Amino acid sequence: MRPQDIIRKKRDGAELSREEIEFFVRGVTSGEIADYQSTALLMAIFLNGMTDAEQSALTNAMLHSGDILDFSDIPKPKADKHSTGGVGDKTSLLIAPLAAAAGICVPMISGRGLGHTGGTLDKLESIPDYRVNLSLKEFRAVLDRCGFAMNGQTAEIAPADRKLYSLRDSTATVEAIPLIVASIISKKGAAGLDAMVIDVKTGSGAFMRQDDRARELARALVKTGNSLGVRSQALITDMNQPLGQAVGNSVEVLECIELLRGEIKEGARPVLDLSIELAARMVTLVELEPSIDAARARINRVYESGAALECFRANVEAQGGDPRVCDEPAKILPLTEKSFKVESPRSGFVIKVDTEEMSVGFIADVKIGSELQTDDLIGTVFSADVERGRRAAKRISSAYEIANQRSPELLSLIKEVIE
Repeated sequence: MRPQDIIRKKRDGAELSREEIEFFVRGVTSGEIADYQSTALLMAIFLNGMTDAEQSALTNAMLHSGDILDFSDIPKPKADKHSTGGVGDKTSLLIAPLAAAAGICVPMISGRGLGHTGGTLDKLESIPDYRVNLSLKEFRAVLDRCGFAMNGQTAEIAPADRKLYSLRDSTATVEAIPLIVASIISKKGAAGLDAMVIDVKTGSGAFMRQDDRARELARALVKTGNSLGVRSQALITDMNQPLGQAVGNSVEVLECIELLRGEIKEGARPVLDLSIELAARMVTLVELEPSIDAARARINRVYESGAALECFRANVEAQGGDPRVCDEPAKILPLTEKSFKVESPRSGFVIKVDTEEMSVGFIADVKIGSELQTDDLIGTVFSADVERGRRAAKRISSAYEIANQRSPELLSLIKEVIE
């Protein structure tokens, strides 16, 4: 079997066998297959797609390219949530303690920012001394201690994905749905999960901007996850504006801790609502409750009792962070003294937000549908660099489209559930 024959076969639109895919993934992992051959196959997949059988084989081969974590001796169901990413998407910081407090073991393998979307690891590192590079032994110890752990992808977990992802990023093949699915499911499957909920974002601030593409991705993720024995469900959610008020690592962590403390600002409520829904879906998938209504009630109980906050506190301490962040979040995560107001250039209604322009510390005071007068506050940029802060404020001001009439279309946060 030769790499060039496999590349040629996919280039010509033929279906690869499981054996051919496994051969190629082994070669990528070992380094026997050169990068230029790997990128040729990636582009062939990007252009010609993959059948369901190819998709399952690729994901399974990548999953088994490294260690499979074994938490079978933990007497709790194992589940996780994955998001395709969006501006202000911080739900992992709420979902993990909510689900853990509800009785689920959550071994969360997280990532860093990609493009204009923030990464969970980057947010967590805003907490002083919080570690996201745990060894597998440390990862297991944190799980035992508080029910969830949040860590970066280690060298032992799906090494083929680490190699292929870096090549995708440099060869314009990131958007290929078969490659996205294989990347996500291989990492999650290697974490020894029983179930997984996937939040597929769609809209201006999402990786998949069109609803039909988001739906295609969601269906492929669910189908592939189920085929590999990980019970999967996807929610397609709106990302045409920031989720919540805070955008930026430190301010997003601050917003989440305030929510866990029961300090709910109206603009942050969508973050809590979506987090509760996703955590409840995890509860039903692992069959801790018989219905989604019972699961929502269970999650609401651990939220309102403060159990989720205490679970988060235990995790921060277990991963080396400063637990005082749960008691004095504004003191431990202070906003920079330099702030820059973003003001409305005209009167009218917010009808659209280009969230891709929001890549700095920003707290929004308005959302789609808000009515504004000239010079009303849209939000505030926080930046230690004066020039950067001024540029960001100007850029964000132009990201808000204001019209004379309110848009008749009301945005629903959850657009569709894929089972």
